[in-house]
Amino acid sequence: MNSDAILNKMPAFFIGHGSPMNAIEDNEFTKVWQDLAQKIPLPKSILCISAHWETDGTYITGMDNPKTIHDFGGFPQQLFDVQYNAPGNNELATYIKSKITKTDMLLDFNRWGLDHGTWSILNKMYPSAEIPVIQLSLNKSLTFQQHYELAQELSFLRNEGIMIIGSGNWIHNLSLLDWKYHHASYDWAGEINELIKKCILIHDHDTLINFQKNVPAFKLAIPTPEHFLPLLYILALQNKNEEVTIFNDQIIMGSLNMTGVKIG
Repeated sequence: MNSDAILNKMPAFFIGHGSPMNAIEDNEFTKVWQDLAQKIPLPKSILCISAHWETDGTYITGMDNPKTIHDFGGFPQQLFDVQYNAPGNNELATYIKSKITKTDMLLDFNRWGLDHGTWSILNKMYPSAEIPVIQLSLNKSLTFQQHYELAQELSFLRNEGIMIIGSGNWIHNLSLLDWKYHHASYDWAGEINELIKKCILIHDHDTLINFQKNVPAFKLAIPTPEHFLPLLYILALQNKNEEVTIFNDQIIMGSLNMTGVKIG
């Protein structure tokens, strides 16, 4: 790899997306997302791994015009009116499929599109919706280790101008949300958050891959794994000595963290 390729390597992001309302609100979290986008090169395309697309098998969107999926309920009509009309990128999806060996990857042409884990973030980062966007699903049959190894195979994309985003929340227990904790956390949530950040900053990915086995409070922080897995996808892209930046490091309503990670 030449030095130009290293210098031009696209950063990768894990973004704590939180409520879908972030797509239409201007708040301290969305302002950081906007700022992040302004400080990096414009990506050629975006690949997003969202917590909200779980599948039997591994899929990648291949349609030319992915639909905006409003995969939630109970929110104001203004949110349902949002359409994020970014183009897809069949050529990129087909290329990724050809390069992946860890799993059989299938192209999806009509089942999915862009769910709120993707468009609620991109609506702030790139509101013009001109950059092509594709999504990769979370295969429910893969282990944490297998997800991590699949993600490692995607690292070549960063040298080709592709931004990779993992969208979830690594503390995501909606059943325990409490509005009186608006900008505060339960003690256990704060402890889990600090442990995860420490592992990220010292490049201890093994602990996080085995988090559900080694940390008793994992089930309290993440009752189901889909909001945690996108973090593993982004960490798998990190070189050993690559810079890591933590942003939006807050826990809200007791048991939902907005913490994000920038690799590179």
